[in-house]
Amino acid sequence: MRQRHTGAMKHSQGRRALSDIRADDILHQLSPRRLGPYIRLARLDRPIGTWLLLFPCLWSIALAELALGQTPDPGLYLLFALGAVVMRAAGCTINDIFDRDFDGRVARTATRPLPSGEISLRQALLFLAGLLAVGLLILVQLSTTAIWLGVASLALVVPYPLMKRITWWPQAWLGLTFNWGALMGWAAVADGLSWPALLLYAGGFFWTLGYDTIYAHQDKEDDALIGVKSSALWLGERTRPWTAIFYVITLLLFTAACWMAGAGWLAYLGLLAAGLHFGWQVKTLDIDDPGNCLLRFRSNRFVGWLFLTGIIAANFAT
Repeated sequence: MRQRHTGAMKHSQGRRALSDIRADDILHQLSPRRLGPYIRLARLDRPIGTWLLLFPCLWSIALAELALGQTPDPGLYLLFALGAVVMRAAGCTINDIFDRDFDGRVARTATRPLPSGEISLRQALLFLAGLLAVGLLILVQLSTTAIWLGVASLALVVPYPLMKRITWWPQAWLGLTFNWGALMGWAAVADGLSWPALLLYAGGFFWTLGYDTIYAHQDKEDDALIGVKSSALWLGERTRPWTAIFYVITLLLFTAACWMAGAGWLAYLGLLAAGLHFGWQVKTLDIDDPGNCLLRFRSNRFVGWLFLTGIIAANFAT
């Protein structure tokens, strides 16, 4: 009996160690206890996803301002930052509603609010409705073209959780979804679209293929057991060379976007620094070490900052 009890305790402890929930962060410490499950449902305690959603928006705004000779507008950057927080929270809520049964069978996600029972399905749906209402209030502050693009994005956001049941490449659908801001950012500045925005969108797509394939390696064993598909499972040991290819295509498309927007050398310097970081990710990646994969996934925020800094510096230098 003691051996069985000890084994169960070890399994429980291992399950908690694998969880992506962290209740000791500053948001949980400062917030009322009853808000904790909603913070975790919205992933407010894990902001990397918000950054990855936001950066294509910021790149596009900055590049459009550069191309049109406009001074950076802090208010527009702030609107998109708030929108990214709200819509990432909405996307995570939709994802967890669809995946609540699957999440309960994966060690890393079993303690999320819906599969653990902290939040009911009805509460999650009401929370989602509130997030979408706030998102709409933010959206209507933008140009007409950007508003319609924002509405169209829901056609990508809602079906995303289903993709892992349908295709080995749900990361491709995420790439289409997470980089939609590259179109919206340009449209918010120019009230239309142009080639640099389309090239940024395409480059962001391949960027997401790279970083989210790395991320998916954390769950590959559980995914294989429960029948969920991912590019990590499809590529397996080929992940490193294919991630390198994804990142090279990303850099080429971003370079083309900067060239068509008339960006100066500082933008290319930012891309060079981002390329060096991509090289570090690929060279040091260990697909069998979840901690290694998570660190490299999270490090993509440096890519975002390096490229953004380069574009803004190029704008001020002109």
